[in-house]
Amino acid sequence: MDELGRMSVDEFRLAKKTRIVVVLDNLRSAHNVGSIFRTADAFLIEAIYLCGYTPRPPHREIQKTALGATETVQWKHFDQASDAVADLREQGFAVYAVEQANGSFSPENLRTTLPGVALIFGNEVEGVDSNLIELSDGCIEIPQYGTKHSLNVSVAAGIVLYEVSKAFRGAAAAAHHSGS
Repeated sequence: MDELGRMSVDEFRLAKKTRIVVVLDNLRSAHNVGSIFRTADAFLIEAIYLCGYTPRPPHREIQKTALGATETVQWKHFDQASDAVADLREQGFAVYAVEQANGSFSPENLRTTLPGVALIFGNEVEGVDSNLIELSDGCIEIPQYGTKHSLNVSVAAGIVLYEVSKAFRGAAAAAHHSGS
């Protein structure tokens, strides 16, 4: 890790995070949850909100894919994802569901003036609950060009978190260079 220039757990905890919160609603697979924790660590994501019956740490299967990211990424549990959305709204976050829907847009096109973005990922089979879509500011959809019409939720999270965190890093760099 030293050769790669990676930060320690303590350095990670003190590092300025990207103002993104991941909301996982009723995921079934602890492996998917662990993979998303690992991705959240990679992009310095602020937190993960685990909702409904989504598995939560400590959990052997989460640890298998998270590789310690449950020790670095902050997380909270909510019985209802709608309560998580209400919490995020109180904090000033924009909220987007990651789902195929009319009027959806590609993740690289996300634009917000709010200080943070919450991204809702839903159940592996059912997707994001329609009530949560209605509570959202819109839907983000990953363009797909093959014969399949969906991606594994942890793969989708990786793609969306990369694109959205890239936008946040770009905005922060632009603000820094302009003296803001």
